[in-house]
Amino acid sequence: MSDKKPFEIARETLKQLTARKLAPTPLNYQSIYNEIAGIPQVPHFPMDNLREIVRALPAKTPGQQKQRGLLEYAIDRMNWEGVKAALVSYGSFVPVGSADAQPSGNAPLTSTVASETTMVVPALTAEFMAQIARLIEYVLPALGTDDERFKEQTTTMLKALRDPTVDVATQKLMLANYSHRLSFVAEDQAEIHNSLLKLLHLVFENIADLSPEEQWLKGQMEALMTASAPPLSLRRLDDVEWRLKDVIFKQKEAKERTVAAQNEMRDMLASFIERLSDMTQSTGIYHDKLEESARLIEQAKSMAEIAPVLKDVVGTTSRMASESLATRDELSAMREQATRTEAELVKLHKELDRVSSEARHDSLTGTLNRKGLDEALERELSTVRRKETPLSMALLDIDNFKKLNDSLGHSMGDNALNHLATVARDCMRPQDTLARFGGEEFVVLLPDTPLDKGIEAMTRLQRELTKRFFLAGAEKILITFSAGVAQLNDGETGMEAIRRADQAMYLAKRAGKNRVLGA
Repeated sequence: MSDKKPFEIARETLKQLTARKLAPTPLNYQSIYNEIAGIPQVPHFPMDNLREIVRALPAKTPGQQKQRGLLEYAIDRMNWEGVKAALVSYGSFVPVGSADAQPSGNAPLTSTVASETTMVVPALTAEFMAQIARLIEYVLPALGTDDERFKEQTTTMLKALRDPTVDVATQKLMLANYSHRLSFVAEDQAEIHNSLLKLLHLVFENIADLSPEEQWLKGQMEALMTASAPPLSLRRLDDVEWRLKDVIFKQKEAKERTVAAQNEMRDMLASFIERLSDMTQSTGIYHDKLEESARLIEQAKSMAEIAPVLKDVVGTTSRMASESLATRDELSAMREQATRTEAELVKLHKELDRVSSEARHDSLTGTLNRKGLDEALERELSTVRRKETPLSMALLDIDNFKKLNDSLGHSMGDNALNHLATVARDCMRPQDTLARFGGEEFVVLLPDTPLDKGIEAMTRLQRELTKRFFLAGAEKILITFSAGVAQLNDGETGMEAIRRADQAMYLAKRAGKNRVLGA
């Protein structure tokens, strides 16, 4: 068996499919994957033929019925080992000499008659132990790499599980010791995870508390608090990250404009104070000149001596009036500019509040995001409790969205999301609410709507999508979705009802997609 990791084998398999110019069918993929991984090639699983055999097998006793059920279970999962074990065990429940025990001619079965309670348990095989080893490898990334003793014990455990010379008893003992150690490591990682979340929440709360006057920060902090609330998922974190980056950019731009306006106001006030100081100084100089003129007039003995003094007084007064008028105009202009700047500051703060509120909306589709959905749910639940009216909620997921993204590109995938949101809004009532739940999933809140009417509403939306094709350039593409609908039960939270709708949506996917199921 290959020592490569499963993801490495999968990547090499895709390369080989391309190099060998093979169609990317499941059969070709499995054949090359087994070849690279060193797994024995298993022929095509004849599911239909095996099911015919199951139907032909009698089920007259409880033991036969049980083994036939196990055989059907193994066939559904295409498990050859399970089929083999079920058939071997089934033979133990066929009495010797009975009609059921004569597969050909009249030759009796050579197996010993077993009681109906006897079960044939297959021995633990090397392949089973190797599967346990792979399972351990899959969970290792979630356990961290800080504990050196645990790493060494893991290496020893994996080596023993893959060594056919190690007896089963030793392997079982090692597994028991390893599972005990594993429980401590898992508890440590869970505690680290919870402690980091608490630290993040503490940081977010402190940022909001340190800047109570900055209302625009609330949108960011609330979005981050929502993103870091369990249960976490990569898709949820990615959605919040790109949306938050857009909001931060807008807030930074608006904040820079606010700072510029504040600096302008500061410079204007400094000029105003400087001008008042100059005006006061000029007034003092003119006052001194007028006092000097008054003294000269008192000392004058003739009109000839008074005339030049009067001329100087008139000139001084004229200059005082001119400068006062200029100062008045300048101060008036400053006051008007201050009014305009104040209005600009008010406008900028409103802009910051607006972009902060965008943290409640999905910037791509214009629908509510998870934060906005939580607020809408709270409002609807309040109405339900007050009026005792039915509330249904649907969770819909676009079918084959990854294939659409891979074939047409992410920009077309974004356009497809917009197309669905647009058609959904056109089909919804004014009181209904549409929110993007994450990725290609949307939630629709349907107040005053019982379950059967909610299913009808989603079915109408599906029919409308068949009439309004999504255009990818000149190509018409039919967008379909699978949906689950749940009606809120007494004492149930909104998210619990959405989770039930999510389970129904998953069953709709399994049932063939492009359908609506009730929870």
